[in-house]
Amino acid sequence: MKLEDLKIIVSGGAQGMGRHFALRLVEAGAKVAIGDVNEAGLAETTEAAKGKPGKLFAKKLDVSDEADVGAFVEWAAREMGGLNGLVNNAGVLRDGLLVKKDKETGAVKKLSKEQWDTVIGINLTGATLLARDVVAKMVESGQKPGVIVNISSIARHGNRGQSNYTAAKSALAANTVTWSKEFAPFGVRVTAVAPGMIETPMTQGMNQKARDALVAAIPVARIGVPEDIWLAVKFCLECDYFNGRTIDVDGGLSM
Repeated sequence: MKLEDLKIIVSGGAQGMGRHFALRLVEAGAKVAIGDVNEAGLAETTEAAKGKPGKLFAKKLDVSDEADVGAFVEWAAREMGGLNGLVNNAGVLRDGLLVKKDKETGAVKKLSKEQWDTVIGINLTGATLLARDVVAKMVESGQKPGVIVNISSIARHGNRGQSNYTAAKSALAANTVTWSKEFAPFGVRVTAVAPGMIETPMTQGMNQKARDALVAAIPVARIGVPEDIWLAVKFCLECDYFNGRTIDVDGGLSM
């Protein structure tokens, strides 16, 4: 698909990679609807999009809330005059070992269910609800072709201290294959990009020791930036023969 023909939702569009994707799309002439719980960030992204060839729409969105997702999709389709794309980008980290023993006290600490539920609710359930409702809207309106880009992660292969994140991102990569098969009759491609260590507000909040160790292990000797991931997202959107696959963009990092 041509970028200027897109009427596309970008979840988590208030900051980080989501903001970068949204602004790149608007620069290319696309219509973009961004959703995020960060209302201040939505306003900042809206301001940054002013004067660009495309058009940006912004609205608060909690992807873990089914009713909120449904209402957002309806709003986005109405505001943009249609809907033919989705970048499933919203995500959070709530890292922690599943079971940890304090070296000094011997106390045993477990990953809380709240940590588990938060990550699964946003990174997996939220992405699934968005994919479902976006495709349903495309089918109802007779819109085709359509395209979805899921943002997975290198952590989908397994990473210490990220049971919740790994579960969500591996499932999202697997469902990229599942959904590509299910949505094929509707003319909708489903693709995924799996970033490695990328400089975003989310990764800046990581444990510094863990962050430094990860950066040191990257063969290209630098942390990634959102533009690195945008190049892969752009390929997924534009290449009509790419479907049901995940692109790793990680600088060669292995976890």
